[in-house]
Parts: sequence; structure tokens; C-alpha cells
Amino acid sequence: MTEYKILLFDLDGTLTDSEEGILNCAKHVLKIFDKEIPDDKSLHAFIGPPLHDSFRIVCGMNDEDAEAAVKCYRERYGVVGLFENRVYDGIPELLASLKEAGYRLGIATSKPEVYTMRILEHFGLAEYFEAVAGCTIGIKGETKADMIRKVMERMGLAEEDKPYVLMIGDRKHDILGARECGIKCAGVRYGFAPEGELLEYGADIIAGSVSELGEILL
Repeated sequence: MTEYKILLFDLDGTLTDSEEGILNCAKHVLKIFDKEIPDDKSLHAFIGPPLHDSFRIVCGMNDEDAEAAVKCYRERYGVVGLFENRVYDGIPELLASLKEAGYRLGIATSKPEVYTMRILEHFGLAEYFEAVAGCTIGIKGETKADMIRKVMERMGLAEEDKPYVLMIGDRKHDILGARECGIKCAGVRYGFAPEGELLEYGADIIAGSVSELGEILL
């Protein structure tokens, strides 16, 4: 077992493969806005970061249009898209083993918290987590670091606990958010990061699969 005692998990690309729902919702919005639809690889930019940022960066929208696009996206996602999703093979077993080994588990995600809870409950994962932190619908500018701070507060963690906390995610935002909060980050290559991103942004640990992540932690 590692020296870590508290594990904070990202959701999309780490616990669940949410590609189908997120890309379908993004394409739905772009059709409505009469925008060119990029290829699926380009649309992977929607998986992980705040939606408002993705519509601006990927689609070149101004703030007003991006805000309208996010609203349109969530209208479909909240009914259909969040269940166009699957749990990665081995994740339930890994979470059960981590709990049994004495780890404290939390979630820090940029997905709206209300959707996060529905997904965790739908797939039977909620029971493993002590606390969950996701963004608040209607509030712009929340970052991954904000979510990490929020879940740490909900878990009652203090400054002296930070050496024992590990963030686990699949994108650069997880690494940067963890660094801003003064904790380490493990990157998982089975998620949605472009080739080399986890290494480039300095993930402290890199796991190529769910089973490899388990071997590192247990």
C-alpha cells in the first residue's frame, strides 16, 4: 500500500466512460447553433473541463453564446446524456478493495454535482464515497481546484492531511488542480487525455489501466 490514506477521484474518464453521452450532447448543441461539428477526437475536449470553457475554446463561441449552449446541452444531458455512460471494467471491485483496505474516498469533478450524484447512484457507486463535490449549475468559473478544496472541506481534512491525499484523474486539469491545492495527483491513461499529456503536466503517478492503478494503491 502507498503512503496515501485519502483518495479523491475524478468521475468522467476515471470511474466512468462518459464519451457517448457527452459527445452526443455536444453534437446536439452544435446542430441547434448551426455550427460545424468537429470529429470525435476534437470533441473529447468537452470531457473533463467546464462546459462553458469548452464551447468557447473548441467552438469559438463568445461568452453569451457559450452560456446559451451550456443551457441547451444540459437540457439533453439531464434527461438522456448522463445515462449514455458506463462504468470502466474493474472499478466497482477496485473501490470495494480500497474501502476494505481502509482508504477514505471522495469525488472531485467539474460535472454538476446533481448529475454526479445521479450517476453514482444509478451505477451503484455512491456507497463507496464519503463525500462528493461537483460544480453548481448557474455558477460560472468554478475550477477543478475549487472542487478539490470543496470535497476536502466536506471530508474534514486539514493542512496536515495533505501529504496523505492523492487526486486520481485522467486529464491535465486534475494535475493542475491538485498542484494548486498542494496535493499529489495520479493520472490514468485509460481516460481521455491526449497522448503524453499526463507526463507533460507532471502527474506524480501514471497508471495505464484500472488493474495497474489497483496494484499501485493496494
